Amino acid sequence: MRKDGTRFWASVVLDPIRDHDGVLLGYAKITRDITDRRREQEALHASEERFRLLVQGVTDYAIYMLSPEGLVTNWNEGARRIKGYDSDDVVGTHFERFYTEEDRAAGLPMYALATARREGRFEREGWRVRKDGSRFWAHVVIDPITDSMGGLMGYAKVTRDVTERRAAEEALARTKEALFQSQKLESIGQLTGGLAHDFNNLLNVISNGLDILRNTGDRTVQVKTIDSMTRAASRGATLTQQLLTFARQQPFQPERVRVNRVIDSFEAVLRRAVKSSMQLQLQLTPGLPEIMADVPQLESAVLNLVVNARDAIGDTGTIVIASSLRSEPEGGALPAGNYVCLSVRDNGCGMPPEIIARAVEPFFTTKEVGKGTGLGLSQVYGTVQQAKGDLRIASQPGQGTDITLLFPALAAASDGDGGCHHEAAEKVLLVDDQFDVLDITAQLFSSLGYEVLSANNGTEALDILHRTPDLRILFSDVVMPGITGVQLAKAARQLRPEMKIILSSGYMAAALSEQKEDLAQFEFIGKPYRLSDIIKKLR
Repeated sequence: MRKDGTRFWASVVLDPIRDHDGVLLGYAKITRDITDRRREQEALHASEERFRLLVQGVTDYAIYMLSPEGLVTNWNEGARRIKGYDSDDVVGTHFERFYTEEDRAAGLPMYALATARREGRFEREGWRVRKDGSRFWAHVVIDPITDSMGGLMGYAKVTRDVTERRAAEEALARTKEALFQSQKLESIGQLTGGLAHDFNNLLNVISNGLDILRNTGDRTVQVKTIDSMTRAASRGATLTQQLLTFARQQPFQPERVRVNRVIDSFEAVLRRAVKSSMQLQLQLTPGLPEIMADVPQLESAVLNLVVNARDAIGDTGTIVIASSLRSEPEGGALPAGNYVCLSVRDNGCGMPPEIIARAVEPFFTTKEVGKGTGLGLSQVYGTVQQAKGDLRIASQPGQGTDITLLFPALAAASDGDGGCHHEAAEKVLLVDDQFDVLDITAQLFSSLGYEVLSANNGTEALDILHRTPDLRILFSDVVMPGITGVQLAKAARQLRPEMKIILSSGYMAAALSEQKEDLAQFEFIGKPYRLSDIIKKLR
């Protein structure tokens, strides 16, 4: 107590003072005022007590501490409720007792501590064991506790019983699976009906065509019949491709392409897909950047959109295929940047919002039963998604439909225009000993803008090679009398190492076993080939 009557907390040391003979002379007394330290200790004790009461009061979580070796050092009420052990049962024992035998055998308890120590946290869900031997599904978090110097003092472990949540999730998953199976059966029924209708029509054309060919000698009738049968076979191949695309068995083979060029080369097919009473208009913006796309899939997508537009119009109307460049802003469904847009719009019956919302679902169709597979628009959507683009539908009942495909625009190639202007001015030498094959191949290359030179054999081709120094491409058949395509290609490679060389044959490359090693030096394309196959090899 001080003079003024106030109190202070003192630390007192009292020592006796004696002479040489041990006689007590008095005492030495040292007093220190430690009131502030005492208050800090009391505040810390109060804080620890509040924390202990808080932790003990939590019953939904098991919260306890572990020593660096994994021994339990304290235990809260939540741990007792969840795991069934009293504090005296577990304090001082290793926490691995709460794990299943399989997890203990796999070393999971010590792995959890090591992970928490190394990464600063361990979090996982798994089976744990209660005192009575029953299991529960636990969500576990372990955090390392370190001192001010970084030394490990132990671990804080929080466990939550989430068995009910897991059971609910499993029940929901089972319900979803049952619903999916039900929907799948319904979808298979729709698919089967649509395929049966489409393929029966195609088989009807082919079988009747065969009967006509057997019973008529009229050349005009034969040509028309063969054309009809060819279109039927092509449609059957398209249906098969749609199924493969939907089943993810059709490989996506992207290449740099120009949308306008694809539409131009495919225009004749598109016009045959619409009725003569309808108008098909092309509104293609020139100078658009290239995109990455699989040409056959892109052609199939556009054809599907045109066919859908045709069916929506009725007998008369207009279908417009348009291309343009659009800039997408930040925060939209697509990354910000420039996109090449390809749209197909019609002035047909249009679609209400509830139909638009389901339009790209596989097997969904508004056509009559057996009048389609319901795969067309879903295939279009899959194609544009593979190209990292998007499909957008704008439609209102009675006002037509506009379906737009957006493809990321590619940066211009080093020559300023993707190489197309240079390629269009290039000279190509075509070599084949079959005149009709040579003629149709020349037409294909001419349609791409190349200057075409033709040769009917290897000797003739070599002569053209020597007197035409600006030839850039050689496209030759492999099997020819005299100088073969491989021999010609070797000679051309010696003469002009930079020349693009593509060899072709009705035999597969593997079947040309004697020339297999030589063929490997050059690009090879099998017959019959399409325009898109040639473009792909050239690029």
